[in-house]
Amino acid sequence: MKNLLLREHVRQKIDARVDRILKELGQPPPPLRLEDVRDLLELSREYFTGDDDTLMAQSLSRLTIAGKQVIRRPTLLFEAIRKFDLKALYLPDRKRIMIDQNVPEKKHRWLEAHEIGHGLLPWHELIMLGDDEHTPTPACHEKLEAEANYAGGQLLFLRQRFIDEARSGPATFAAVQKLHRSYGNTMTTTLWRYVEHFDLELPIVAMISGHPHPARRAEDFNAAMPCRHFIQSPAFAAHFSQITEHALFEEVMDYCGPQTGGPLGSAELTLADDNGEGHVFAFETFYNRHDALTLGVHLRKAMIAVGF
Repeated sequence: MKNLLLREHVRQKIDARVDRILKELGQPPPPLRLEDVRDLLELSREYFTGDDDTLMAQSLSRLTIAGKQVIRRPTLLFEAIRKFDLKALYLPDRKRIMIDQNVPEKKHRWLEAHEIGHGLLPWHELIMLGDDEHTPTPACHEKLEAEANYAGGQLLFLRQRFIDEARSGPATFAAVQKLHRSYGNTMTTTLWRYVEHFDLELPIVAMISGHPHPARRAEDFNAAMPCRHFIQSPAFAAHFSQITEHALFEEVMDYCGPQTGGPLGSAELTLADDNGEGHVFAFETFYNRHDALTLGVHLRKAMIAVGF
């Protein structure tokens, strides 16, 4: 699934809100303490158990939605969590973030930041309060999720500080790993922010997928949709819009070895832009034993062979 790039005026509105939060926190160094953000915004965080119907009903029974006590109809949230397979949610009327405690703990940080992102954006509140007149279409829902992702990411990566550090050297996977350790966020979220912010004019692409080598693929591998995320920089999205995740995965598969962890391989691959002209990218893939993370960075235009 390709990342949705927000319009400039939307990014500016979100950036201004994040900047205000970071300023009130005293421009903290990485890694950001989300408990400090919750204290500043007067938010609480609780957990529910998504795989146990009784426990989930009990954990939701004291909440309200749009002023209505959920205890009168405990299936109100229960049905929403089940229908949309929610791993976390934000309840504006109670200023409460709830996270499924069955989700691996390393993912809690991102889920919490994403829900804080919803809370920072007032135009999300009517929809999240269950206002029937503002029920989102699938396209609108995708946009809201992208906005919350952007806000949460800008918070976790301390806005301009991450951008300045990312741009202080060449675009490589080693740089992503260093930023991952410094900011205390997952490799996936670090790679995502890195690609979107490193250089708005440089075509960069990343993929989050299962192991590319046929000998290491999971039983549920879907050849038609091999990637969980297909992340593009603004320049890549503008000039290489015809490249599909399936086609690129096939190219990456050719250079990846069967290693069970660490670097899987690297290569220079030639990709065609929307005008049919070839461009050389430096690709490298790393396996963290859960996902394969691939980074491709534009190097140069491909030379045209001339026959004599």
